[in-house]
Amino acid sequence: MSPSSASSMAQINDPKIAFAYLRPACVLLTREPTLTNVQTLGAQLRDVDDATLQQLQDYVLFPLRFVLKVPGPKREGLVEAVAETMCYVLENTCVRSWETLRDVLSELCLCVCCPTDPGKPAAVSEELKVAALRCLDALLHAAYGDITFRLFEPVMLPGLGAAVSLLLALAEQDKSRSIQTAALKCLQALTLQCDCSQDHNIPSTEERRALGSTMASFLPGITITLSRIIMGDLKQGQAVTVRALKMWSRAVGLVMEDCQLEKCDAVGPLSPGLGQSSKLVVQRTQDWVKSTSHRLAVQLKNIISCVSAHQHWRVRLELVELADHVLARCSQSLGECVGPLLEVLVGSVNDEDTRIRERCSSVLRSVSERIQRSGGGGGDGMFTDVLSENLHVLASSLPRLMRTSDDHKKLFVLNVFLGYLKVLGPTVSVVLNSAAHLQRISKALMQVLELDVMNVRIVEERSSAVSIDGSSRSQHPSTACSQKKNFLYFRDEKIFSALMELCRTLGCYGDIYLLTDHFLDLYGESSVYRKQAAMVLNQIIMGAASGAAGPTGAAGPTGAERCPPCSLEELRAAVVSVLEEYTSLNNWNLRTVTEDDDGDTKDQPHCPFMLPSVSNMELVPSSLSTSPAQSAVHHLNGNIWQLCVQLEGVACFARALGRDFRSLLMTSLYHVLEKAGDESLLVSQAALDSMWGVSDACGYGSLRELINDNADYLLCHVSLNLRRLSLHPQAPRVLTVMLAHSNPSLLPLVGDVIQDVLVALDLSYNHTAPLFCSILHSVMKALVSWFPSSHGGKSECNRNKTTSPEALNVRQFLLDYCKQKELAEGMAAEDDDTEDPVIPPAPQVEEEDEGPDVKEELPSHLQITKDIMERCIHLLSHPSQPLRLKVLDVLELCVHVLSERENELLPMVHRCWPALLQRLTADDPLAVLRAFRVLFVLGETCGDFLRRRVSKEVLPRLTSSLSRQAAVSARATPVYTHTLAYKLQLAVLQGLGSLCLSLNLGETDLDSVCEACLPYLSCRQPVRLQEACLSVFQHLIQVDPDALWFTLCELHCPLSYEPNHPDLPPVHLNGIGQQRDEYTDNLMKLLREEFSLPDSQSTSLDNGMIKDATNE
Repeated sequence: MSPSSASSMAQINDPKIAFAYLRPACVLLTREPTLTNVQTLGAQLRDVDDATLQQLQDYVLFPLRFVLKVPGPKREGLVEAVAETMCYVLENTCVRSWETLRDVLSELCLCVCCPTDPGKPAAVSEELKVAALRCLDALLHAAYGDITFRLFEPVMLPGLGAAVSLLLALAEQDKSRSIQTAALKCLQALTLQCDCSQDHNIPSTEERRALGSTMASFLPGITITLSRIIMGDLKQGQAVTVRALKMWSRAVGLVMEDCQLEKCDAVGPLSPGLGQSSKLVVQRTQDWVKSTSHRLAVQLKNIISCVSAHQHWRVRLELVELADHVLARCSQSLGECVGPLLEVLVGSVNDEDTRIRERCSSVLRSVSERIQRSGGGGGDGMFTDVLSENLHVLASSLPRLMRTSDDHKKLFVLNVFLGYLKVLGPTVSVVLNSAAHLQRISKALMQVLELDVMNVRIVEERSSAVSIDGSSRSQHPSTACSQKKNFLYFRDEKIFSALMELCRTLGCYGDIYLLTDHFLDLYGESSVYRKQAAMVLNQIIMGAASGAAGPTGAAGPTGAERCPPCSLEELRAAVVSVLEEYTSLNNWNLRTVTEDDDGDTKDQPHCPFMLPSVSNMELVPSSLSTSPAQSAVHHLNGNIWQLCVQLEGVACFARALGRDFRSLLMTSLYHVLEKAGDESLLVSQAALDSMWGVSDACGYGSLRELINDNADYLLCHVSLNLRRLSLHPQAPRVLTVMLAHSNPSLLPLVGDVIQDVLVALDLSYNHTAPLFCSILHSVMKALVSWFPSSHGGKSECNRNKTTSPEALNVRQFLLDYCKQKELAEGMAAEDDDTEDPVIPPAPQVEEEDEGPDVKEELPSHLQITKDIMERCIHLLSHPSQPLRLKVLDVLELCVHVLSERENELLPMVHRCWPALLQRLTADDPLAVLRAFRVLFVLGETCGDFLRRRVSKEVLPRLTSSLSRQAAVSARATPVYTHTLAYKLQLAVLQGLGSLCLSLNLGETDLDSVCEACLPYLSCRQPVRLQEACLSVFQHLIQVDPDALWFTLCELHCPLSYEPNHPDLPPVHLNGIGQQRDEYTDNLMKLLREEFSLPDSQSTSLDNGMIKDATNE
């Protein structure tokens, strides 16, 4: 048997025995009201069963109530114990006496109220308040039958008002959440609106009307206080807010119920015995209803604005329940509240919580059904009229709300707007047929989506040259930087997402032709609306293609299905019309950089806006010329964002049509490639993202497949537009982007275009050289990527062979050395080799009749490279410095490609050497720096061919320049590292060692290089110059290790060398015994790393060093 069962069986069930059992404790408590006696009585009460306790209820409650009635101060612990004991009695019994209910209610309120003001709580402990409120809740639930309704008689208004005021004060002013929640729960029970699981008295219609009339006296105070609680501090917790919302809706629903107010004018006379209480009675007349409705509407709007975007889902769900309760009971009396409550419902259709969305959809269907029942067959039309009118009003106020509200309010307003569209469903197309509605909605969107174009960083961000490496080709937009738009009236990304979903919903349910025509009119109406209209058009077409408003889309309130997607022909016609407008000359060829930064025209000072026509060399004014005022930052930013939005639109259209978009690639892909090479970083990124979007939508696996599959007509456009550069100055960029994202299979098609470029360059160097050199640079970058040279690998292999010689045979070395010395001094005769050398007979070659020698035809990529290199020879002396720099870059790439064919490379190097020498010796430092880079590449590829030229014409100037600058850099400040002279020094030192190694320079040249570089081993030099100098010596050691060892040891040698044999002379090096100086650290680093210098201070002279010592 369980303990609970045993306890139940042990309880007293005989009233006489129970009375005898409880009587001593009750008498003692009456005589001595102490805490111990109360606890004793409470313990004994638990030994009596409920039925018996019901019969002894009045007897048991008397001593407890007597304790509360005793005059004078009482200990809070005693009062708390009394309240807990009474609570136990009331929870297990029913109150059948009206006097008991009235008196106990009054006594409990007096326990926690202020003695001088019964409507205010006293300064008592939280435990006492909790016990009193719990007992009060038990009392109200224990009231049986009709006695509960006697609380709401007019004569009880003063006492009831005090109880209501006390509970409201506790709910609002107390800091304890448990007390606030308990007070609100008691208030619900007091007004018969409790929603707990216990049984409750359900009032009849007349009783409910009487209850409503009584509570009308307290409605203003209740609603105002509850509004303050609802809009109070978020720290109070969601439970308090939910309970306050529930109480607000129940109180309003009780007093303002439509069925109660139908006969509000038929009010009977008040009883003459009420006295002063008659002043508290409220007559619910029409005027009172109208006035109260207005005040409640104000409160409701404040509540909605505060709670609609609450973080906790239970609060938002309770707001939906409030809307349902009020609309179901008070839709006529609270006419001003219908609009805001519908906004709550339609706004919650898009809530992130599934439970709220489902409940909201259910409520909306219920509202629609009630309207249908009340309005007959046209009820649904009436509901649609209400929604469309609310939509019009909201669209009118949307710009103002977006300017003045915070982000939470903005998001709620947009969700309401979106909810109206989703609730209306397919009826949206009918609503939009109204010119007033369409105009208001479109203008609202234009104002809300206005971009902030005053950020100067947008104009300053430049895109680098289109990369030809594999990483740029393989980068998908998912890994690229996403473009975040800055709007004028909001910053939250959720708001932008809501606006885009709103536009897609318009496209889903609206007429695609009507919407595209209307927004295209706005697009062309003014440049102020152009960017916003383009954003809306992009999303409208996406929505029309999907046929649904998105993942949170819901059916209409009457159960309407989602709108089916429009036909492919309609969608294609809309896409074609929008694409034609986007890619028109005035809307596509927009300036995105300032005139000074325009790369295509900055080398033409006398005619900055004139571009030559290749066909007849006439100068035609460019269509891109603008007035100085138009080059302001905001204008350029506006152009950049407009192009970005239009490029996003191309990708949206491709996703909308899928593979059917392939037929439109001939009219759209070329324009996208134009912008992929734009100088603005945002535009080029947007174009690249658009290319990926088109590629994925059309079923291409990569950008390479997209370009190669459409290369024929793309190159046709490029070839034609290169002949009309004045009208199409972006054509070179298209070719650049194609080369950057393609492979060698494109070369046969692009070869003719390259030849056209070379011919055009030959005809007019002065005007077209800057433009066409950019094309040639892109071509060479592509060829280097497509046909990588193996020369670098070979040189590394040879270098490794030279740096890892076989072990030295010292004995054989000394014998050879002595023999050679004797021969040099004439002391030894040559070996007598009297026998004539046997000359093998020459092989007989049969003469065959062969034709004239025909030179082998070069592969196409080598022939193109050779032709480009010939143009570089002539352009190396161009007066424009940027052009010379570009030509040097092209020349470097040409050398890389031709390095596989030495017979072709060396003659070209011979021809370009005089012009390159001028750049190396008689040009500005930036060109010299770039020319040295070319020289180092030539040294690696040509080797011995350049040794004499470099030794006689370049090296002396290099060494003298290094020697002069060494003193400057040694005493320079850290700012010196930012100068062009430092960068030139660093570049020369970084490449000089590899150049000497590649050319295998002689002893004299090595000595001059060592002498020039030794000052850079000083610790006073900048760190990077020291590191570069160390790399020079490391390369020189590979050329002649013995000479470099001797040179370094002459400066500093930490070891003394003793010969192994007494016949050998002692070795004397100038560096032995030298004190540490500024060169010591770097010298020791070289000796340790390159010559494996031991750490001991004395070592025997090895055989490798004997040769150097003897020579000395």
